[in-house]
Amino acid sequence: MSEDYEVEFIERDEREAKFLVRGVTPAFANGVRRAMLADVPTLSIDTVRVIENSSVMFDEQIALRLGLIPLTTPDDYMPDETVTLAIDVEGPDTAYSGDLVSSDDQVQPAEENVPIIDLKEGQRLELEADATLGRGKDHAKHQGGVAIGYRHLQRVEVVGETGEFEDDEPEIIRGVIEDDGELVPAEEFDNDLSNRYPGKEVEVEEVPNAFVFSVESDGSMPVEELVLAAVESIEMRADELEEAVQL
Repeated sequence: MSEDYEVEFIERDEREAKFLVRGVTPAFANGVRRAMLADVPTLSIDTVRVIENSSVMFDEQIALRLGLIPLTTPDDYMPDETVTLAIDVEGPDTAYSGDLVSSDDQVQPAEENVPIIDLKEGQRLELEADATLGRGKDHAKHQGGVAIGYRHLQRVEVVGETGEFEDDEPEIIRGVIEDDGELVPAEEFDNDLSNRYPGKEVEVEEVPNAFVFSVESDGSMPVEELVLAAVESIEMRADELEEAVQL
């Protein structure tokens, strides 16, 4: 990776971000994507102790649903730390992720309205569960990134006028274009260049070593923390490899 790389955010909020990185190779861009999916540790329910389950679902099915509920993950947690969450809901009612009570205020369901089970009259769900840190490469429930991808930044240049009797054909493009130094998401013109440049003939080329990332977090951590943690994991593995080679 070049030491002169640049990062520019195009869109950003707590859960989603779109940003441009210049000065990196395709291999490094793919490494960052894989690290966000596989290497960033998040908390997830791993062990369940059922006290009462008179619902129509087996204990194992309930445990699977609980494991897939994203939990907020503080950045200072260690691999051997455990958080206990409890739930006690009696029908007729629906048990939601927001009914989980955590032993640590920092660790909460990222979404409160994830349904766990619909309980009928006389049915009850009471249990305790332990959440531990894990990585996406070990189990998908620990993937903090739920939709991560990247594309080459593409540069658009107007080269002339279309012929008077030519039929305008849609020229579909995805991602982000660079137009005279301006970064424009393709969604702004419905991904069709003929909407942005009506009656114009354009040329599209990929900008070397420039990639636009689209990242969405499951809520276990802010998207910026997810990206930074992924880059740090790559740096740590590179240091470990350098040390091993020198032995």
